[in-house]
Amino acid sequence: MSSAASLRWFRLCIRLGISAVSLAIFAMHVASSPRFEIIDRIENYLYDVRVLLTMPGTVDDRIVIVDIDEASQLELGQWPWPRDTLATIVDHLFNDYAIRVLGFDVLFAEAEETSAERLLAELRQSGIAEIPQVRDELVRIAAELDSNVRFAESFIARDVVTGFVFKDSLAPNEPQSTGALPEPIIPAAAIDGVSIPFVDAQGFAGSLPALQENATTGGFFDAPVIDSDGVFRRAPLLQRYRGDLYPSLALAVPGLSLGSPPVSLSFASRKDERMSGIELDALLLGDRRVPVNEQVTVYIPYRGPQGSFPYVPAKDVFSGTAPQEILRDRIVLIGASAAGLLDLRSTPVGQRYIGVEAHANLVSGLLDGTILQQPSWTIGLEFSLLFVIALLTALVLPRLAPITALLFVIGLLFLTMALNLWMWTAQGLVVPLASLLCFTLVASVLQINYGFFVESRNKRHLSKVFGQYIPPSLVAEMDASGQDVSLEGESRTMSVLFSDVRGFTTLSEKLDARELTQLMNEFLTPITRVIHEHRGTIDKYMGDAVMAFWGAPLADDQHARHAVQAGMGMIRAVRDLGDDFAKKGWPPIAVGVGVSSGNMNVGNMGSEFRIAYTVLGDTVNLGSRLEGLTKQYGVDMIVSDGTARLLPDFAFRELDLVRVKGKHEPVAIYEPVGLASELPDSEREQIALFASAVAAFRKRNWDTAQATLHNLNERTEHHLYNVYLDRIEQFRREPPPADWDGVFEHLTK
Repeated sequence: MSSAASLRWFRLCIRLGISAVSLAIFAMHVASSPRFEIIDRIENYLYDVRVLLTMPGTVDDRIVIVDIDEASQLELGQWPWPRDTLATIVDHLFNDYAIRVLGFDVLFAEAEETSAERLLAELRQSGIAEIPQVRDELVRIAAELDSNVRFAESFIARDVVTGFVFKDSLAPNEPQSTGALPEPIIPAAAIDGVSIPFVDAQGFAGSLPALQENATTGGFFDAPVIDSDGVFRRAPLLQRYRGDLYPSLALAVPGLSLGSPPVSLSFASRKDERMSGIELDALLLGDRRVPVNEQVTVYIPYRGPQGSFPYVPAKDVFSGTAPQEILRDRIVLIGASAAGLLDLRSTPVGQRYIGVEAHANLVSGLLDGTILQQPSWTIGLEFSLLFVIALLTALVLPRLAPITALLFVIGLLFLTMALNLWMWTAQGLVVPLASLLCFTLVASVLQINYGFFVESRNKRHLSKVFGQYIPPSLVAEMDASGQDVSLEGESRTMSVLFSDVRGFTTLSEKLDARELTQLMNEFLTPITRVIHEHRGTIDKYMGDAVMAFWGAPLADDQHARHAVQAGMGMIRAVRDLGDDFAKKGWPPIAVGVGVSSGNMNVGNMGSEFRIAYTVLGDTVNLGSRLEGLTKQYGVDMIVSDGTARLLPDFAFRELDLVRVKGKHEPVAIYEPVGLASELPDSEREQIALFASAVAAFRKRNWDTAQATLHNLNERTEHHLYNVYLDRIEQFRREPPPADWDGVFEHLTK
């Protein structure tokens, strides 16, 4: 393996190692060993943002909240209200408004004691109560005055769901239970042997036994699953107490409205032996499937801000003045919005959100089937996406320019968010997002910093050595390619270009020093830009002359093509300067360009006092000679036979067969015309006619050559044609020797 390949593999291993370490850290978070609080906070924030972006924002009038508000307390008295007042409200709701189901987000754990009941108790303690007639009458009166009984009787034969509270812990000397519980929705025997991490309660505070006995069922309304930031995002549908499973208020109410279908648990097979081969998949409410996590916890599908359900003041129900159309055949939840009752919660859609409306949102979601799910396999998906991001940042980022790399990272972030939002909206899946975004940023920053602080040292070295010769893009490519960059002399097949301003001496005599300097700067800038655009290396500026080469320090198998394209581009750039020069009163300029391709030596050459990265050899000398010949043939650019042979798709006009100063062997020289496929027919014809004239000339067929050249001049007069016409006239006067091979010798150039 070459040193360049070894370097590339070493850099790749380093980058993969950076991504692997970062991946391992984030994988620990995903696996909860340990969890990073900062990522959890970001995840909670992003969850809230998704809720706000996707919530419908409509009002669900199927569920109505009878509100224990401030106005109702002013009219009916401070809470708690007398039980007969509550009984009246219940009677009105069912008798007058014909509601479907009534759920209480209120706890009735203690019996009400009225002043009449206290008087009867005092009479019982006196001796009067021992008289049989008096005792019987007291019993009759007590029954009539017992508002608790009156309230309990209002539940009979009606779909009423009482509320109760589970306790996850007990204070010292605190009773384990008060009041009564409804029948469990799933008895312990139904889940015997199944390992599920239900929320386990240690005690409860339920409604009075008489109330619970007359109610259809009951549901807990406590919130044991509040996130670390105190926001109410999830709620359990079931809690376990002494092995039995009890429903939440938000589960019991829609279940009752649907006709009390059976409730069961749905399990999916799982290969993870740690989970005993099964995984809790969903809760079944009849034929309705409710996706749940392993704790039977669901995300609350908030419809919108507070007020997403109709509110009716309790006082209006008590007085019978509430609109019939709002309440008829509706699910009704009784709860409190009055600030003094402290039933306020922090939610993704509001910091002071009424608790009963949170239950209403969950009831609505259960009825509509809009409960989002986060199945356990999303952890595997999260791992997979983290792995993909790790590979992308390690393999793609190093190949990109800084701005492009930044755009790539931004695009990756947006793609991740778009995919996540699609899974949220189209699939109903809650897939963690914070870990993916944070990992993308962390891995990208580490990779970019590694590239800047470590790998950029090599780029800075290359820029220091070659920055004055080649464009920055090639410096970056040299570094990315890992090519061996040696300053020592070596032999390579390359192309070299020479250009020179024609008539520069005359030009310099017409301008003062300041104008001449300005002119040369404005001339050399576009010339240099063209060379750089075509991947060339500037060797040196020699007054008005420029020397450049292709194929070093970065290897270029298209060196001849790039050199010829650069030469043609330089000629166009000089022509484009004509108007600007004319406006400044400067004379127009023209350049001659010579290009030669072949073997040459390249490397640092010089003395201990001065050294330069340059090229030497016969091929280089030939390029210089070719540039000088452009004036004699009246063309802008001449290339060597070695260059022309490397460009079979280019059209060339063969100019001559020459022997230049310093070379013994003759060399064919050409003028590049352009791509053969783009050449017009008229141009093809002229090239062919000139080639026939040159062939006749070399065969000493002067008449044919002369006639063809005159014909070409009549079409388009060219100095080149006149050069051959002058030679023909000279050879007519002084014929060439018998061994003449058609080679013209240029011994001064």
